[in-house]
Formats: sequence, structure tokens, C-alpha cells
Amino acid sequence: MRLLGAVLAGGKSSRFGSDKALARHQGVALIDHVINALAREAGAVVVVGRDYPNMTGIPDWPNPGLGPLGGLCAALRHAAATGYNHVLTAGCDLPNLPPDLARSLSPAPAYALGQPTIGLWPTTLASALGDHILAGNRSVHGWAEACYAHAIDLGKLANINTAADLAALR
Repeated sequence: MRLLGAVLAGGKSSRFGSDKALARHQGVALIDHVINALAREAGAVVVVGRDYPNMTGIPDWPNPGLGPLGGLCAALRHAAATGYNHVLTAGCDLPNLPPDLARSLSPAPAYALGQPTIGLWPTTLASALGDHILAGNRSVHGWAEACYAHAIDLGKLANINTAADLAALR
């Protein structure tokens, strides 16, 4: 499997109150925790939905503001165009991803139960996801159902949506 890691980082962090991707956990930005976890498994890692220093950044597709599906679609399209056949995704607010994430989510398509931004997706779904988005669909769960992805229980994973979530993790 030729695997691209993709950090979904295009959100507005409205519940957090500031840019949560840059909030620090154990002295490291949340986004860097995710980049490092995906880099251990993937041939390359991109950041979707924003620019980030020393990383390849790609814009959401077909445009910003579509939530995680716009980021996933962009990652699938980029991966297919650059020779990857699968994308391993995670939101920028998930600092404690388990090891062997891709293996745990195999076979694709699959996503983490309760955390649908964590997923393993074949690039062959890029066109279908683009059509799904252009038809007005925005739900990750709706997409997972439409492409027959299966939910995998990875246990409780920290998802930092508020400053209180980050404080509780500490």
C-alpha cells in the first residue's frame, strides 16, 4: 500500500477560542503530534486546509468551508495525482493517535468509531466523493455510509474541541 498521510486542518476552531492546531500539549503543537503520528506510517504527509511551515499544504476541494469532507476530497485527489493509492487521515486536534493506525483501519475504506476524521481511504474514491460533495452533502458519516466504509473501534481517543478538553488531557 502506497500511503499518504493527511492532516485535516481547515477548521475555524470556533469552540476552542483560538487556533487549536497551534495549542500546545506536552510542549508540542497539537498539529505536530498528528503530523508525527502519520509520518511514522505514511510515505509523506500533507496538511489540508491551511499552510503550515515545512509541510506541503493543499487547499480543501472544491473550496474551503465544507468541513472535513472538503479536506478528505482534496487529500484523495492529491494522493491519486502523486502516485499514492490510500490516504490515512486525522484531524489536527487528535494528539494521541494509536500506533499502527493504518493496519488497525484495514481494509479500507474505514474510519474510527466516534472519530470519523480518522480514516483510511482508497484514492479510487476521489471522484465519487467529489460528486457527493457537489450534490450538497457535507456529513462525514453520510459519506462513510455512501462508500460502504466500516467503523472500527479504536477505543477512547482524545479529541480537543475546547480549551477545557485540552486542560483535561493534561
